[in-house]
Amino acid sequence: MNVLSFVQAFFSDSAHWQGYDGIPSRFLEHVQYSLLALAIAAAIGLPVGLLTGHIGRGGNAIAVVANAARALPSFGLLVLAVLLIGFGLLPVMIPLVVLAVPPVLVTTYEAVRAVDPAPVDAARGMGMRESRVLFRVEVPVALPLILSGLRTAALQIVSTATIAAYVSLGGLGRYIIDGLYQRNYEKVVGGATLVAVLSLITLALFWGLGRLVVSPGVRRR
Repeated sequence: MNVLSFVQAFFSDSAHWQGYDGIPSRFLEHVQYSLLALAIAAAIGLPVGLLTGHIGRGGNAIAVVANAARALPSFGLLVLAVLLIGFGLLPVMIPLVVLAVPPVLVTTYEAVRAVDPAPVDAARGMGMRESRVLFRVEVPVALPLILSGLRTAALQIVSTATIAAYVSLGGLGRYIIDGLYQRNYEKVVGGATLVAVLSLITLALFWGLGRLVVSPGVRRR
């Protein structure tokens, strides 16, 4: 059988659409893990990136931290977290957040630093407080790049959240891990296809979010 035959067989099997191991349940679990990891990464990366980008300091430290985090293998970090903490959701969140923080942090910092200094200086000359300069002048211009960092992080999380299955959690990784163990390649290909579909949905959602929140004048740049 070729890949397309595996995909057709997997999705045409009614048993894969119901129960705790059905596609809707596993898909929802994967989305929940991904959203939680992205929210935590954004809560860490966005404030630090905005602050350091605004004051223009800490760029070297951010680069060092980001490169160090990128060098950490997600699966190795998961195993270490399980050994230290035990099984559960927390050990899964640690490698996902570590993976997602660097693109959010670095892109946010670079986005704010890339804003034209002329309107920033003009805003300060008008007596704006620094917080208003950041959120009323810099962030609207930097928003497309900030969203690109969040999009990159989200895609990395979606593709890596399959590791949750290694610690007996759910998600789409269950199909891949269980399929490999059972030598059921129909299930493996089906799970991989679902991850790819979720990645495409993520891209579409961020495209729509960009159209919704980014000023048309900034989009045309």
